[in-house]
Amino acid sequence: MDETLAKHYLEDSISNFRGYKKLAERAFEQVSDDEFFRAIDEESNSIAVIIKHMAGNMLSRWTDFLTTDGEKPDRNRDMEFVITTSTTRSEMMERWETGWRYTFDAIETLKPEDAMKTVVIRGKEHTVVEAINRQLTHYSYHIGQIVFLAKHFKSAEWKSLSIPRNKSADFNAYLTEKATEDKTPGHRFDAAQDFIKSRSQESESRSQKG
Repeated sequence: MDETLAKHYLEDSISNFRGYKKLAERAFEQVSDDEFFRAIDEESNSIAVIIKHMAGNMLSRWTDFLTTDGEKPDRNRDMEFVITTSTTRSEMMERWETGWRYTFDAIETLKPEDAMKTVVIRGKEHTVVEAINRQLTHYSYHIGQIVFLAKHFKSAEWKSLSIPRNKSADFNAYLTEKATEDKTPGHRFDAAQDFIKSRSQESESRSQKG
Protein backbone atom coordinates (compact mmCIF):
# COMPACT_ATOMS: atom_id res chain seq x y z
CA MET A 1 0.00 0.00 0.00
CA ASP A 2 1.21 3.50 -0.83
CA GLU A 3 2.73 5.11 2.26
CA THR A 4 0.60 8.27 2.02
CA LEU A 5 -2.56 6.22 1.66
CA ALA A 6 -1.59 3.96 4.56
CA LYS A 7 -0.87 6.96 6.79
CA HIS A 8 -4.22 8.49 5.90
CA TYR A 9 -5.99 5.18 6.54
CA LEU A 10 -4.48 4.79 10.01
CA GLU A 11 -5.29 8.38 10.96
CA ASP A 12 -8.85 8.03 9.70
CA SER A 13 -9.30 4.75 11.56
CA ILE A 14 -8.18 6.33 14.83
CA SER A 15 -10.57 9.23 14.25
CA ASN A 16 -13.46 6.84 13.64
CA PHE A 17 -12.68 4.73 16.71
CA ARG A 18 -12.60 7.90 18.83
CA GLY A 19 -15.82 9.11 17.25
CA TYR A 20 -17.66 5.88 18.01
CA LYS A 21 -16.32 5.83 21.59
CA LYS A 22 -17.62 9.33 22.15
CA LEU A 23 -20.98 8.48 20.56
CA ALA A 24 -21.48 5.56 22.96
CA GLU A 25 -20.50 7.66 25.95
CA ARG A 26 -22.95 10.39 25.00
CA ALA A 27 -25.63 7.71 24.92
CA PHE A 28 -25.02 5.86 28.15
CA GLU A 29 -24.37 9.04 30.13
CA GLN A 30 -28.07 9.75 29.60
CA VAL A 31 -29.31 6.54 31.26
CA SER A 32 -29.84 5.73 34.93
CA ASP A 33 -28.04 2.89 36.68
CA ASP A 34 -31.19 0.77 36.42
CA GLU A 35 -31.40 1.38 32.67
CA PHE A 36 -27.66 0.74 32.31
CA PHE A 37 -28.15 -2.84 33.53
CA ARG A 38 -31.61 -3.47 32.07
CA ALA A 39 -32.24 -5.87 29.17
CA ILE A 40 -35.40 -5.33 27.15
CA ASP A 41 -36.07 -9.08 26.94
CA GLU A 42 -34.46 -12.41 27.83
CA GLU A 43 -32.52 -12.67 24.57
CA SER A 44 -31.21 -9.10 24.59
CA ASN A 45 -28.07 -7.67 26.11
CA SER A 46 -28.01 -4.73 28.48
CA ILE A 47 -25.72 -1.76 27.93
CA ALA A 48 -23.53 -3.16 30.73
CA VAL A 49 -23.21 -6.51 28.96
CA ILE A 50 -22.33 -4.89 25.65
CA ILE A 51 -19.63 -2.84 27.36
CA LYS A 52 -18.21 -5.92 29.10
CA HIS A 53 -18.15 -7.86 25.82
CA MET A 54 -16.54 -5.03 23.88
CA ALA A 55 -13.88 -4.57 26.54
CA GLY A 56 -13.09 -8.28 26.54
CA ASN A 57 -12.80 -8.25 22.78
CA MET A 58 -10.51 -5.22 22.84
CA LEU A 59 -8.10 -6.70 25.36
CA SER A 60 -7.92 -9.92 23.36
CA ARG A 61 -7.59 -8.37 19.91
CA TRP A 62 -5.18 -5.53 20.62
CA THR A 63 -2.76 -7.10 23.12
CA ASP A 64 0.44 -7.85 21.16
CA PHE A 65 -1.56 -7.06 18.03
CA LEU A 66 1.17 -7.68 15.46
CA THR A 67 2.70 -10.77 17.01
CA THR A 68 0.00 -12.99 18.57
CA ASP A 69 -3.38 -14.41 17.60
CA GLY A 70 -6.11 -11.88 18.39
CA GLU A 71 -8.15 -14.56 20.15
CA LYS A 72 -6.11 -15.02 23.31
CA PRO A 73 -6.16 -18.42 25.04
CA ASP A 74 -7.07 -16.85 28.40
CA ARG A 75 -10.14 -15.04 27.02
CA ASN A 76 -13.47 -16.33 28.34
CA ARG A 77 -15.89 -14.85 25.81
CA ASP A 78 -18.96 -16.53 27.29
CA MET A 79 -18.40 -14.80 30.64
CA GLU A 80 -18.43 -11.42 28.90
CA PHE A 81 -22.20 -11.86 28.64
CA VAL A 82 -22.68 -12.53 32.35
CA ILE A 83 -23.41 -9.73 34.79
CA THR A 84 -23.68 -10.55 38.50
CA THR A 85 -25.73 -8.66 41.07
CA SER A 86 -22.51 -7.31 42.57
CA THR A 87 -21.34 -5.77 39.29
CA THR A 88 -21.24 -1.98 39.45
CA ARG A 89 -21.50 0.66 36.79
CA SER A 90 -18.13 2.11 37.76
CA GLU A 91 -16.58 -1.34 37.30
CA MET A 92 -18.02 -1.54 33.79
CA MET A 93 -16.79 1.95 32.96
CA GLU A 94 -13.31 1.01 34.14
CA ARG A 95 -13.39 -1.99 31.79
CA TRP A 96 -14.59 0.29 28.99
CA GLU A 97 -11.71 2.72 29.43
CA THR A 98 -9.15 -0.09 29.75
CA GLY A 99 -10.38 -1.72 26.55
CA TRP A 100 -10.14 1.51 24.60
CA ARG A 101 -6.70 2.22 26.04
CA TYR A 102 -5.47 -1.09 24.65
CA THR A 103 -7.11 -0.26 21.33
CA PHE A 104 -5.52 3.14 20.91
CA ASP A 105 -2.15 2.05 22.29
CA ALA A 106 -2.00 -0.61 19.58
CA ILE A 107 -3.24 1.45 16.63
CA GLU A 108 -1.39 4.65 17.42
CA THR A 109 1.95 2.84 17.39
CA LEU A 110 1.39 1.41 13.91
CA LYS A 111 3.44 2.80 11.06
CA PRO A 112 2.36 3.11 7.41
CA GLU A 113 4.60 0.19 6.50
CA ASP A 114 2.62 -2.01 8.93
CA ALA A 115 -0.63 -1.66 6.99
CA MET A 116 -0.13 -4.71 4.81
CA LYS A 117 1.55 -6.90 7.39
CA THR A 118 -0.20 -10.14 8.31
CA VAL A 119 -1.85 -10.69 11.69
CA VAL A 120 -3.89 -13.66 12.85
CA ILE A 121 -7.37 -13.74 14.42
CA ARG A 122 -8.77 -17.14 15.43
CA GLY A 123 -6.19 -18.83 13.22
CA LYS A 124 -7.17 -16.84 10.12
CA GLU A 125 -4.70 -14.48 8.48
CA HIS A 126 -5.67 -10.84 7.98
CA THR A 127 -3.77 -7.84 6.74
CA VAL A 128 -3.54 -5.11 9.36
CA VAL A 129 -6.04 -3.13 7.29
CA GLU A 130 -8.49 -6.06 7.32
CA ALA A 131 -8.04 -6.56 11.06
CA ILE A 132 -8.69 -2.90 11.82
CA ASN A 133 -11.75 -2.87 9.57
CA ARG A 134 -13.01 -6.00 11.30
CA GLN A 135 -12.80 -4.34 14.71
CA LEU A 136 -14.15 -0.99 13.53
CA THR A 137 -17.29 -2.60 12.09
CA HIS A 138 -17.67 -4.83 15.15
CA TYR A 139 -17.51 -1.91 17.57
CA SER A 140 -19.82 0.29 15.51
CA TYR A 141 -22.35 -2.56 15.45
CA HIS A 142 -22.40 -2.78 19.24
CA ILE A 143 -22.32 0.97 19.74
CA GLY A 144 -25.41 1.19 17.54
CA GLN A 145 -27.05 -1.23 19.98
CA ILE A 146 -26.03 0.97 22.92
CA VAL A 147 -27.51 4.07 21.28
CA PHE A 148 -30.72 2.19 20.44
CA LEU A 149 -31.14 0.98 24.03
CA ALA A 150 -30.42 4.38 25.56
CA LYS A 151 -32.84 6.10 23.19
CA HIS A 152 -35.49 3.44 23.91
CA PHE A 153 -35.17 3.94 27.66
CA LYS A 154 -35.21 7.75 27.57
CA SER A 155 -37.98 8.08 24.98
CA ALA A 156 -39.15 11.71 24.91
CA GLU A 157 -36.32 12.73 27.26
CA TRP A 158 -33.68 11.54 24.78
CA LYS A 159 -31.12 14.14 23.75
CA SER A 160 -30.38 13.55 20.09
CA LEU A 161 -26.87 12.48 19.08
CA SER A 162 -27.38 12.97 15.36
CA ILE A 163 -29.23 15.35 13.06
CA PRO A 164 -32.67 15.99 14.61
CA ARG A 165 -35.76 15.10 12.62
CA ASN A 166 -36.75 17.59 9.93
CA LYS A 167 -33.47 19.47 10.38
CA SER A 168 -31.40 18.01 7.53
CA ALA A 169 -31.57 21.14 5.39
CA ASP A 170 -30.65 23.32 8.38
CA PHE A 171 -27.71 21.02 9.17
CA ASN A 172 -26.42 21.18 5.60
CA ALA A 173 -26.64 24.97 5.71
CA TYR A 174 -24.80 24.94 9.04
CA LEU A 175 -21.96 22.87 7.56
CA THR A 176 -21.72 25.22 4.59
CA GLU A 177 -21.54 28.18 6.95
CA LYS A 178 -18.83 26.53 9.06
CA ALA A 179 -16.84 25.53 5.98
CA THR A 180 -16.87 29.18 4.87
CA GLU A 181 -15.56 30.13 8.31
CA ASP A 182 -13.05 27.26 8.16
CA LYS A 183 -14.46 25.90 11.43
CA THR A 184 -15.93 22.59 10.29
CA PRO A 185 -15.83 20.10 13.21
CA GLY A 186 -13.36 17.28 12.63
CA HIS A 187 -15.70 14.30 12.97
CA ARG A 188 -19.26 13.93 11.70
CA PHE A 189 -20.54 13.06 15.19
CA ASP A 190 -18.99 16.25 16.55
CA ALA A 191 -20.54 18.23 13.71
CA ALA A 192 -24.03 17.01 14.61
CA GLN A 193 -23.49 17.77 18.30
CA ASP A 194 -22.14 21.24 17.54
CA PHE A 195 -25.16 21.89 15.33
CA ILE A 196 -27.59 20.83 18.07
CA LYS A 197 -25.78 22.95 20.64
CA SER A 198 -25.70 26.03 18.41
CA ARG A 199 -29.42 25.79 17.64
CA SER A 200 -30.20 25.32 21.33
CA GLN A 201 -28.19 28.42 22.18
CA GLU A 202 -29.96 30.40 19.47
CA SER A 203 -33.33 29.26 20.82
CA GLU A 204 -32.40 30.28 24.37
CA SER A 205 -31.18 33.65 23.13
CA ARG A 206 -34.47 34.31 21.32
CA SER A 207 -36.42 33.30 24.42
CA GLN A 208 -34.46 35.72 26.60
CA LYS A 209 -35.00 38.55 24.13
CA GLY A 210 -38.69 37.74 23.95
